[in-house]
Amino acid sequence: MRRFRKVAVAVTVAALAATGLVACGDDGGDSEAKVLKLWHYESANSAMGIAWDRAIEIFKDEHPGVEVRFERKAFEQIQQNAGMILNSSEGPDIMEYNKGNATSGLLSSQGLLADLTEEATKRGWDTALSPSLQTTARYDNGVMGSGNWYGVPNYGEYVTVYYNKELFAEHGVTVPRTLAEMAAAMDTFVAKGVTPLGMSGAEYPAGQLFYQLALSRADRAFVNNYQLYANPVDFKADPLRYGAETFAEWVRKGYVAKDSASLKAEDMGTGFISGKTPMIVSGSWWFGRFKSEISFDWDTFLFPGNTLHAGSSGNLWVVPETSKAKSLAYDFIDITMRPEIQTLIGNNGGIPVAGDPATIKDPKDRKLIEDFNRVSSQDGLAFYPDWPVPGYYDVLVSGFQGLINQSRSPEQVLDAIAKPYQDGVAEIKRD
Repeated sequence: MRRFRKVAVAVTVAALAATGLVACGDDGGDSEAKVLKLWHYESANSAMGIAWDRAIEIFKDEHPGVEVRFERKAFEQIQQNAGMILNSSEGPDIMEYNKGNATSGLLSSQGLLADLTEEATKRGWDTALSPSLQTTARYDNGVMGSGNWYGVPNYGEYVTVYYNKELFAEHGVTVPRTLAEMAAAMDTFVAKGVTPLGMSGAEYPAGQLFYQLALSRADRAFVNNYQLYANPVDFKADPLRYGAETFAEWVRKGYVAKDSASLKAEDMGTGFISGKTPMIVSGSWWFGRFKSEISFDWDTFLFPGNTLHAGSSGNLWVVPETSKAKSLAYDFIDITMRPEIQTLIGNNGGIPVAGDPATIKDPKDRKLIEDFNRVSSQDGLAFYPDWPVPGYYDVLVSGFQGLINQSRSPEQVLDAIAKPYQDGVAEIKRD
C-alpha cells in the first residue's frame, strides 16, 4: 500500500516570505555549533510553551556558542504551508507539527521529514513512550502505527468532560458514570431552562462529540478499520450511525443549542469560562487556560461509560530533511523528554508522556494526568475523527453543522461524510 504519491514543490524565498513564515535572507546555520532554528505554535502561558521555554534555556546552557532562533508561528500558517516550508532551505531545523496520516504521515511519505528511528533507539525514546503513544510517531508509507519514526511527542492529549461544579450543585446534579446517567443529568438542566452542553459547530468540537458517542459503541477493531484502513467502514451501521443519531437526538432534546452551529471553539470555551455552561466535551488542551481564567469551582471526568476516547500523543517534534542542524535538533528533543521538562508540563496543566504523576503538586492536574494514563494504559486512545484522510476536517465540520441546525438528517450527514472518507482511502490504497 502506498500512502501518497511523492510530490515536488518548487519554492522561492519570496513565496515563503509572503506566507509570513520566513524572512528573506535568513541564514540556516549548520549542525556543528552555530544556529538552531526552532518553530512552534504554543502560547507562552500554555504548559508546553512554559516547558519548552525552559528547554531552550537548558539547550543554550549545554550548547555554548549556539544561537537559538525561536519563532512562534500560528497553527494555521504551519498547517497550510508545511509542504512548501519543508521543501525549502528557508524553514526551521525543528518544528512542532500535527500528528496523523493527513499531516505528518503525508510529509513523511513525500520525503520531507528526517527519519528519527536511529535516534529514537539510541536516546531511549522508544522505551520512554508507550506503544499507543508511539502510534503517531511512526509511519509506513504515510500510514501511522508502524514503520520508521518521523516525529517525537513529549506530551499527551485527550477529550474529556469539563464541568461546572457549582452549577451541578445548584441543580442537584451528580457526576454521571454512564451515558444514561449523563442524559438524565442533562434532562435536569433542560427542565430548569439551562442548556447543559456547550458546543461549537463551526470547528472541531462537534465532530469530537459525534466521535465520542460513536466510540461508546465501538471496539479497537473499529478504530483500526476507521483510522488504519484495516477493513472497510460501513457508515450506515453502528457505531457511526449511533453517533450521528444520538447527536441529533441530543439537539432535539435541547442538550445542545441549535444556534451553536455557527459558533467557534473559542466561543464554546469562553462560554464555559463565563460560568454559564454546565459542561463541555473537549480536549485537555483547554485545561491550562481554564486553570488561569476560571474563578468558579470546576473539574473534569472521563466521557461516561467509554473505554475508548478521542485522544493521542500531542503534536510532534519533526526535523525537516533539509535541516542543517539535525544533531542539534535531536539534542533539543531529548531535553524535552527529561524529567524536569516533563514535570514542568504536568505542573502547568499539561500531560507529560514520560512523567511521574506523584511529582505533580496540584490534585486537579494530577487527576487529569492519571485519567490520561489510565486510558493510555488500557489501549483506549482512539485518535481523532478527522485524521483518516486529507481534507476530512472540513467535511466533518460541514456535516455536523447541518446536524446541529437540523438542516440535515443523520442519514444525510452520514452519506455526506462517507464519500470523502471512502474516496480518500481509495486514493491512499491506490498503486
